[in-house]
Amino acid sequence: MSERKTGARYAEAGVDVEAGYDLVRRIGPAAARTERPGVLSGLGGFGALFDPKAAGYADPILVAATDGVGTKLRIAIDTGELGGVGIDLVAMCVNDLVCQGAEPLFFLDYFATGRLDPAHAAEVIEGIAEGCARAGCALVGGETAEMPGMYAPGDFDLAGFAVGAMERGRGLPLEPAAGDVLLGLASDGVHSNGFSLVRKLAAEAGLDWSSPSPFGEGTLGAALLAPTRIYVRPALAAIRAGGVKGIAHITGGGLVENVPRALGPAHAAEIDLDAWEWPGVFTWLARQGGLSRREMAEIFNCGIGMVLVVEPARADVLAALLEGQGERVHRIGRVVEGQGVRFTGGAA
Repeated sequence: MSERKTGARYAEAGVDVEAGYDLVRRIGPAAARTERPGVLSGLGGFGALFDPKAAGYADPILVAATDGVGTKLRIAIDTGELGGVGIDLVAMCVNDLVCQGAEPLFFLDYFATGRLDPAHAAEVIEGIAEGCARAGCALVGGETAEMPGMYAPGDFDLAGFAVGAMERGRGLPLEPAAGDVLLGLASDGVHSNGFSLVRKLAAEAGLDWSSPSPFGEGTLGAALLAPTRIYVRPALAAIRAGGVKGIAHITGGGLVENVPRALGPAHAAEIDLDAWEWPGVFTWLARQGGLSRREMAEIFNCGIGMVLVVEPARADVLAALLEGQGERVHRIGRVVEGQGVRFTGGAA
């Protein structure tokens, strides 16, 4: 059977082979700008090759992470604003890697849809490349799956996979001590967790994504689609400067579930909920949902996207270093004996 006839028959089943070829052509330049030392092969093979020694590691331990964007995708699809969710996808993976003390090395994506629109897919993947550039990791490949009948028209799903490395014996977390300081790095909004509740509260308020934002400028949809902040470069700089004992990426489960993951079973976090000004989106969500600050901290990042556990003697130096890297840093609490998280503050 001729190639032309084969392609026609596949198109009758709902799969556009030419659209796939078009997408590969579009995303090549975006992937090329993420190349870094260690990459041995480009897009198009059955697998991607990477040499950790060429990336500067003598005795590397590899660390892997995978994640998605969740129902934030619904807002992106409904509004047609697709580039930011590519950054979200990378952020959700690479921010987790750095919590282990690892430098992200390379990234792969999975994009699945019912009918491939090369322009829309390219916008998403160009966002992924931008996220990789921010994190200093290479976009080495991925999979674009066109699956007729599996998704509603215009819908798609994303998953990401990141691999990083650290020298043997230099991983995090380290054993904390009572009195260690908690440094909070400001978030850029809701990031990529809790959007099922966000969407429910917006609907209860009678708002759609084109409505004026009730907590800032522009539309509600645009405000909520602010990409997840990528903390990799500042966090690695802090680790290399010394004094960091643990890092928590504040994702699903908010401050309550994630901060203890950097502390171990014998220590707790005491967090002052008045130590930073909560961004307007969280004040609005709390009011709209009738949620206390404690309840908010069980769901959302509440304005703190990453928490570093640091030695008290190094806290000021590390805070200054992180601020020099462009982060907004808040001293939000301390390590105490016990388990879990204890909140203080006027509305705790």
